[in-house]
Amino acid sequence: MGDHKEQPLRVGAAVRRRRRALELTLAVVAERSGLSVPFLSQVENDRARPSRSSLEKLADALRTTAVELLAAADPACSVDVVRAEATESTPEPRTRSLVRGHHQMHASEFTGDHEAGREIQYRNDQLLYVADGAVEIEAEGRAYRLGRGDTLYLTGGVRHRWRATVPETRVVVVAVAEHIEAVQDRPR
Repeated sequence: MGDHKEQPLRVGAAVRRRRRALELTLAVVAERSGLSVPFLSQVENDRARPSRSSLEKLADALRTTAVELLAAADPACSVDVVRAEATESTPEPRTRSLVRGHHQMHASEFTGDHEAGREIQYRNDQLLYVADGAVEIEAEGRAYRLGRGDTLYLTGGVRHRWRATVPETRVVVVAVAEHIEAVQDRPR
């Protein structure tokens, strides 16, 4: 018995994000696609589902493909359970995704040590939560020591690196997904 069932995709939000990214009005997209403004509004608000032909016309008007729009679509179901893995305690570092699929948020759990020398930079904001153990994090030229229950918030674009200082440390990293334009590029 699975906890996750395939649900129909809601393409409206993906269409709206793409249209806005191109700074187009519904009228311009209607003209380019041959579809009506009221229909496009219904699609963007998930009150209408475009046929395959309409989706292809819409994708052409938005200078993308139907496949890309579907890949960026939101699932109609907003509930998904990811069960804990039954793993033996090993000294090897482990990573597991806490969110399945293509969503606006991504979360991962890191157990054990981490590549301390590797500098990381995410496009969007992220939160690091120490579930167990302790870590040292270098960000923006400063070092931070975090223990169990501590969090560190990093805005998009901040270069950082971290390492576990206690065996079997567990760190949960929650971030706005890379395909989302949540943070505009900040000047450095």
